[in-house]
Amino acid sequence: MNITIDLVRKDEKEILRNLLEKYLYEFSQYEKTDVNSLGLYGYNYLDHYWTEDRRYPCFIKAENKLAGFAMVNDYPEVKIKADYTMSEFFILFKYRNSGIGKYAADYLFDKYKGKWQLKYHPKNTVSEKFWLHVVDDYTRGKYELLKDNPQAAYADGTLGNILIFDTPYIS
Repeated sequence: MNITIDLVRKDEKEILRNLLEKYLYEFSQYEKTDVNSLGLYGYNYLDHYWTEDRRYPCFIKAENKLAGFAMVNDYPEVKIKADYTMSEFFILFKYRNSGIGKYAADYLFDKYKGKWQLKYHPKNTVSEKFWLHVVDDYTRGKYELLKDNPQAAYADGTLGNILIFDTPYIS
């Protein structure tokens, strides 16, 4: 299967906004968030991905069809130095359990070398299983897990879990 990860161009922002709504709808089961008066969840930082440095919105495609997205930035989830954070990551249902998500995550870790933070909601057990597997495999077990971190609380009050790891630097 041909999998590609490409930066989202500014003229493709509305496509990403549409995918974000699907992602936020799915995530609302964990955070118990409501839609706004327009019936949308909204993503407050979307425009920042084209106005600030070190924000990388990416489409994940399989056979040239949208399969998901990833959003990488340099805003740490907790007060530990980090070069990159996986702020959002979403694979459409049709493409889950196909290896696309792992391929995309590995690709992004390879592309953006440095110290990473990755937050996940502990009630999202599918995400937890995915990220623990992906990061364990990628780092060969060399990562730190900060469970129930008060600096990483979600809107529903649940304390988030944070994975901290390094990707190898190119010398």
